[in-house]
Amino acid sequence: MHLNITVLPGDGIGPEVTKQAVRVLRAVGDLSGHDFHFKEQAVGGAAIERLGSPLPPATLDACLEADAVLLGAVGAPKYDGLPSSARPEAGLLTLRRALGGFANLRPAIWHPAIAHCSPLQRKVVEGADILVVRELLGGIYFGEPRELDATGGSAHNTMCYTEAEIERVAHVAFAQARNRRGLVTSVDKANVLETSQLWRQVVTRVGGEYPEVRLEHLYVDACAMHLMMDPRRFDVILTENLFGDILSDEAATITGSLGMLPSATIGGEVDLYEPVHGSAPDLAGRGVANPLGAIWSAALLLRHTAGMEAEAADIESAIWDVLHDGHFTRDLQRDVMRPAVSTAEMGDLVEQSVADWLSRRHAFHAV
Repeated sequence: MHLNITVLPGDGIGPEVTKQAVRVLRAVGDLSGHDFHFKEQAVGGAAIERLGSPLPPATLDACLEADAVLLGAVGAPKYDGLPSSARPEAGLLTLRRALGGFANLRPAIWHPAIAHCSPLQRKVVEGADILVVRELLGGIYFGEPRELDATGGSAHNTMCYTEAEIERVAHVAFAQARNRRGLVTSVDKANVLETSQLWRQVVTRVGGEYPEVRLEHLYVDACAMHLMMDPRRFDVILTENLFGDILSDEAATITGSLGMLPSATIGGEVDLYEPVHGSAPDLAGRGVANPLGAIWSAALLLRHTAGMEAEAADIESAIWDVLHDGHFTRDLQRDVMRPAVSTAEMGDLVEQSVADWLSRRHAFHAV
């Protein structure tokens, strides 16, 4: 298989974690006989510094011509004084819209290898396996009009959804649940927001097309509580853009670190993959960032874009094996007597483990 991947390292720890994801993908390609071609482009603050724009035309063109895009992270405090349209985050939002991916898949999975990492009691979190399906191109992030009137001391944003926007992401959530445990929890604020009332109506209608999937509705505040009190009750959480952003970050308590969470943005012309964490400028250049969210995002790329389920599973198994052997980056390390591994060391360990998984699987098929 030939796969063209545009790599956008971005800002802060983005280049460090993306480098490890690319090395794992290269290993998979080399060992499996696939041709993975990587083209690196600037985005976010790095692009502002070099090219004067958070999303230069060359970067956008490279993304639109790719089979998939792998992103690190964007943003830094130094750009906070810029107008919203000129900040690094504006480049990311423009990219998302241009690529057209409307469904953002964010898994959060408990595993015995990281049982010590979650702040939640083991009896509460053990066995939790959640997939947040976040609508990504609508809602308050993209609604117009929007304005900050600094002189008048006021600001406003617009939250807007259409039936078509809700319907298409609902179909993604129900299709995912059909292949999991058969439960969709649709999250809204229908007792207050008209957009949520429409959301609930459309999701209910779409749910009728999936009789094998059970549907429940929760207000967003209740969902936030249940994520802490009983995360195992959830299977697929379906929600709009802002709520999905917040709830999926909260779900990081299942793994004990935001650095563990990957994401896949699908449904458009080109799929986009990125770790859930931000640019963490205070950690940049220190070699302490956790690259597993980025590496896991690479596994999702193989699964959703390339259809390489076995290789994606190999990467995920490699991640769990490395953690099971007691190798943790600083965010996951709880044993002060054992030093944490660096970003590059974690990438090296996962690459070695992936090679072992691929070799075992190929040897099995050869027999």
